[in-house]
Amino acid sequence: MAGRHFDEWQMGDRIEHEIRRTVTETDNLLFSTMTHNPQPLHLDMEAAKESEFGQILVNGTFTFSLMVGLSVGDTTLGTLVANLGYDKLVMPKPVFIGDTLRATSEVTALKESKSRPNAGIVTFTHELLNQRDEIVVRCSRSALLKKAAA
Repeated sequence: MAGRHFDEWQMGDRIEHEIRRTVTETDNLLFSTMTHNPQPLHLDMEAAKESEFGQILVNGTFTFSLMVGLSVGDTTLGTLVANLGYDKLVMPKPVFIGDTLRATSEVTALKESKSRPNAGIVTFTHELLNQRDEIVVRCSRSALLKKAAA
């Protein structure tokens, strides 16, 4: 499904993204090593067992990236000029290998672009939830989107 143009969004629009993703050990291992993150909680089962979590903790930047990725098809695919920023990033619950995650998005602000008459800024609040409906990641994303008429 293609993303929407700036002028196709309204305040309060909310999407429950259909694609879900079960996190695997390979996801966590590859992401952690690709980004040079040697945190033992992500890579060392014995260290993780001794932590308060008792198991491998999935890399938080992976879960953040997954949340954004799950949202793109319904929000900005083909209409994005640029992501302008991410704000208020929180990770209130841990993610573990085997968790199945899904994303939601809500439009929380709309603003005409002052410098680009053929585009506008949409601010989304994205949330990533696990199989127990617990929020594991939340943030605001500001995206510069093309207008439909452009």
